Amino acid sequence: MRNGEQRVKKKKNRHIISKVLPQSIGEEMELTPGDELISINGQVIEDVFDYHYLVDDDYLELLVRKENGEEWELEIEKDYEEDLGIEFENSLMDEYRSCRNNCIFCFIDQMPEGMRETLYFKDDDSRLSFLQGNYVTLTNMSDHDIDRIIQYHLAPINISFQTTNPQLRCKMLNNRFAGDIFPKVQRLYEAGIEMNGQVVLCKGINDGEELERTIKDLTRYLPHLKSVSIVPVGLSKYRDGLYPLEPFNKEDAERVLDTVHQWQEKLYPEYGLHFIHCSDEWYILAERELPREDQYDGYLQLENGVGMLRLLEEEVKEALLHSGEESVKRQVSIATGRLAAPFIRKNVELVANVYKDLEVEVFPIRNDFFGEMITVSGLITGQDLIAQLKNQKLGERLLIPCNMLRAGENVFLDDITVETVEKELGIPVVVVDEDGASFVRALTQKEISKNHKRRQIYEQADCSNCGTA
Repeated sequence: MRNGEQRVKKKKNRHIISKVLPQSIGEEMELTPGDELISINGQVIEDVFDYHYLVDDDYLELLVRKENGEEWELEIEKDYEEDLGIEFENSLMDEYRSCRNNCIFCFIDQMPEGMRETLYFKDDDSRLSFLQGNYVTLTNMSDHDIDRIIQYHLAPINISFQTTNPQLRCKMLNNRFAGDIFPKVQRLYEAGIEMNGQVVLCKGINDGEELERTIKDLTRYLPHLKSVSIVPVGLSKYRDGLYPLEPFNKEDAERVLDTVHQWQEKLYPEYGLHFIHCSDEWYILAERELPREDQYDGYLQLENGVGMLRLLEEEVKEALLHSGEESVKRQVSIATGRLAAPFIRKNVELVANVYKDLEVEVFPIRNDFFGEMITVSGLITGQDLIAQLKNQKLGERLLIPCNMLRAGENVFLDDITVETVEKELGIPVVVVDEDGASFVRALTQKEISKNHKRRQIYEQADCSNCGTA
């Protein structure tokens, strides 16, 4: 049994080279795809963090096993932090860690059957927190994991708190150990590790007095805990048999905003941080103006929808600063989620005030696939796009935000491709990056690169990060 376990572990941690970049150190050392990296400076590599930490040195001793079984010992002298120019079959250089929780708000549990397999994988891997900003619950983290974060001084780590009430956290995550994370947070705080936090708010569960308690408790980790976002739970129509959760209404949103703003006013004079932030959905639901740009503390939580709409408007204004009045005779359409549609129209007006004769129609797409309570663009499917735009006058191009697509690919959540949408609608589709300058270019340029893919990141489906739904 022991030998079998060792074989499994050895196989799990094999680091197979998939690509060697031209004119790189790796190419110079005659490394090739299929080679296996065994160790650096005599140290076995656990994952991508070990690799990057060790490979930064200006002198390396690599042990590499070639595909024919030969083992090469390579001595490399290079500049400090110079990369070797090699990539691995598994970018994380280890298995992804699946979530041990069964959160009452998990969006993955609210998806229908028949979607691609990776969308049902619940990750809760702290390494993805550093690599791409995932929020993790810390229930998967051992003391060894905390030691490595402190050793390498990895930051920031994004933590999905939900509540600081240990008993309530166990209930919300359906994990009897979920209330035990705060000694880990304390260790990170004492080591000066920068953190960001998240609270997925569920009506009647962790709002009201519980939210007050959570905010108060989390202030003890200032200033290393830089920000905490409050995001509303996302509720799809596929909730049969799941924990009964209710959507928030306007009055609820007003109370949440009042609570958060009171804490901001209290904390900012002392720390120079507003610290606690509401995602854009709360302001839209409460029918209140978005905060000024300087209230977002540098947009620390854009991926959680905190300040995304404000930043877009500011970037559009910046992109238009150096534009004189121009005549652009063009008809363009935009498809987006119902949540952002009014703000997209506002930005279109800013562009149209500068570029005359520009005609733009914004189409808010109703989410029939997941249910009408889901209003963000990131969960719009290809089939909903086709069904609702089929007979519409779309002009010469259709713009869609990049977050509608799977990372690094040209497919929507339902595996319909951008090319299929183009064929069904009879119009070119342009995938637009998040920034305001890209938005302006996509509207105004005569010729535009037809990007059909979203930028590549690690695909993630983290049950602790479903509040943006």
